[in-house]
Amino acid sequence: MSIEKVRTYFKRFGIEDRIREFEVSSATVELAAVAVGVEGARIAKSLSFKVEDKPVIIVVAGDAKIDNSKYKARFHTKAKMLTHEEAHSLIGHDVGGVCSFALPEDVKVYLDVSLKRFETVFPAAGSDNSAIELTCGELEKYSSNFAGWVDVCKAWQTEG
Repeated sequence: MSIEKVRTYFKRFGIEDRIREFEVSSATVELAAVAVGVEGARIAKSLSFKVEDKPVIIVVAGDAKIDNSKYKARFHTKAKMLTHEEAHSLIGHDVGGVCSFALPEDVKVYLDVSLKRFETVFPAAGSDNSAIELTCGELEKYSSNFAGWVDVCKAWQTEG
């Protein structure tokens, strides 16, 4: 099970006990926000894409949406999300539990700046009923194959 891979991965950092498992699903931003008890924007959703035939994960705030023009400018290709089957085979986590932890070496992780407005965020921990509370610094530190911060989202900034 994917959550066990994440738990084992976190052991080397001594944070495996910080994983929270829920009796209810946390597979979507809305469900995770209810399970955790926070606003949906603080749920760190991990989106999986293909860039040059390689899988990448971009972790974004729960209220953010991929901006296709920003994405194309950054990655030089159209945003093409992985299918459920591709996520399972290439990322090693099933949709609903996709996260930036315990990943194969060829999966690069990017964090979107939409997360930086929060003290802590809640990414999944490998299953569709788990989460872990991390600061953005911890998310960067503990994410497998961290490749950098990006600005590829829209709909989260306040106007003004």
